Amino acid sequence: MRPCLFMPQIAIVILNWNGRHFLEKFLLGVVQHSKDLARRVVADNASTDDSRSYVEANFPEVAIIRLDQNYGFTGGYNRALQQVQEPYYVLLNSDVEVSEGWITPLLQFMENHPEVAACQPKIRSYSDRHLLEHAGAAGGFIDYLGYPFCRGRIYNHLEEDKGQYDQPVPVFWATGACLFIRKDDFRNENGFDEQFFAHMEEIDLCWRLQQSGKQIWVIPQSTVYHVGGGTLPKNNPRKTFFNFRNNLMMLFKNLPGHRLIWLIPLRLILDGLAGIKFFMDGDRKDTLAVIKAHFAFYAFVITHFRTRYRQQRHLKIHPSKGIYHASIVRAYYLQGKKYFHQLNQEKIS
Repeated sequence: MRPCLFMPQIAIVILNWNGRHFLEKFLLGVVQHSKDLARRVVADNASTDDSRSYVEANFPEVAIIRLDQNYGFTGGYNRALQQVQEPYYVLLNSDVEVSEGWITPLLQFMENHPEVAACQPKIRSYSDRHLLEHAGAAGGFIDYLGYPFCRGRIYNHLEEDKGQYDQPVPVFWATGACLFIRKDDFRNENGFDEQFFAHMEEIDLCWRLQQSGKQIWVIPQSTVYHVGGGTLPKNNPRKTFFNFRNNLMMLFKNLPGHRLIWLIPLRLILDGLAGIKFFMDGDRKDTLAVIKAHFAFYAFVITHFRTRYRQQRHLKIHPSKGIYHASIVRAYYLQGKKYFHQLNQEKIS
């Protein structure tokens, strides 16, 4: 690799597993639109295709970190970032197309706001470029029952980007598809929880960062385009399993005990209703995935109850932003509210 003539503040780290098709499509744009601003790194999760040789042959300016097995999104990034020393990380999915000037607004904001641990750009859909995208849209929120949603995306309803969310705001979580985060904050929280493997790990991390007194923001002056489904395709039973299990794990880890007592039983009932709907829609593998997710969660509770108790005893809770103090399930399914602006804004902290 050619010697670097400057010391970049940013490392763009792309976690790859058998993703040559995405690297062929998007890595050139990442290189072109980060020149002289960031070091580019591909962290390879023991791919069995020719991803690594493709990068070595075509992008000598891109560093490669070789992992000895597929550690998933969480373990892969945790191990790779131990080898990355720049003050800022950009965790970028391989299926993201960046745009000219995308890094500068994020860096400038972080430099001017030391209280902010992480931020994200606006995420648009790669295939329908006028739409906001599922994984992050214009910033991540969560309702009081623990269901995540976004400005511009509630469940599967995507809003057209008309500039209605171009104001930077604090949010509850920033997307893992393009996560700009301080190295020190990432390491202080011991990175991602590897028990998640994939899905919702960034929400858990952002929750922990807020509990430590840090903030999470969305900076819509930067825009990237996300294909989506690069880790697991939509409507995949394995993805259903991770989403249901990981959401319950996240609540168990981070909520105070007086809320868990009533919230977890209610969530198990609501998840059961979701499983019934999957069954009635003919998605029986997804129903089975929900059942498996619940049993995996029970096992997690049994093995981590004491750990949680010790952590909660010493945890100093800081107020979190980006919480909808009502039910997004009720708003969407019973009240027909599919747009973020239709929600009662007074109930959003």
